[in-house]
This record gives sequence, C-alpha cells and structure tokens, in this order.
Amino acid sequence: MKKSAQPTLLTKHTLTLEAAKQIATTAEKFARKKGWNVVIAIVDDGGHLIYLARMDGTQIGSVEVAQAKAYTALAFKRPTKIWSEALSGGRMQILGLPGATPIEGGLPLVVKGEFLGAIGVSGVTSEQDGEIALAGVAALS
Repeated sequence: MKKSAQPTLLTKHTLTLEAAKQIATTAEKFARKKGWNVVIAIVDDGGHLIYLARMDGTQIGSVEVAQAKAYTALAFKRPTKIWSEALSGGRMQILGLPGATPIEGGLPLVVKGEFLGAIGVSGVTSEQDGEIALAGVAALS
C-alpha cells in the first residue's frame, strides 16, 4: 500500500488574552484622557469574545453594540466605518448584510496580513468610538 502525502498545515498567529487586555487597556487609557466612558470588546479570529471592559457609568446597551462592532470588523475584514459611510451614501442594502453593524467603532486586528480578531468600542459618538478603537489597534505596533 502506497503511503499518502501528509496534508499541508498552516502556521498562524493567535490573539492571546494578554494581548487582548493590552489592546483594551491602551484604548481605555485614551478614552479616560478624553473623559469618555465606553465599552471595549475584543474578539478572536472566530469572532468570539475574549475580553470585555465596561467603564464605570457606561450605558449597558453599549455592551452588545461594542461586541457587534468587533464582530462586523472581523467578519467583513474592514472597519465598520465603511458600512456607516455606505449607508449614509444611500446604499440601503447594507442593512440586509447578516452580521453587519454599520456604525463606526469597529476595527480588525491585523498583524503581518493575518486577521487575529477585532476591537469594538461603544459609548460615545461613533467618531469618538472610532478614535478609541484606533488607539487600541496601535498597541499591536
């Protein structure tokens, strides 16, 4: 019997809990400097929540919104701001995309071209949420 060739396996980076905490902490420090209370959600490359921080005084509705923004950024491999802009431009079909949250504040976490997960922020204006998420992403640099 002829031996079959071994399948090729990929090696990939994985977002650790420690890295997720560092990203969230960096984002939180930025938010505190601005005086903004928010929820910060970090999801892994499967879209599963691995870390969530809700700053004191942040409305509870932002818990689900932050997670949805993170999931959208990962699932579509792009910032959620893109969907918000498309919707503002009249592209109503965006509302029919499963799992799409068209509100700025979600960014993918990418290292060397690999999507490791995403960050989602909710609690202030969507533009401010986006600023905070960007600060968190900078922790990966």
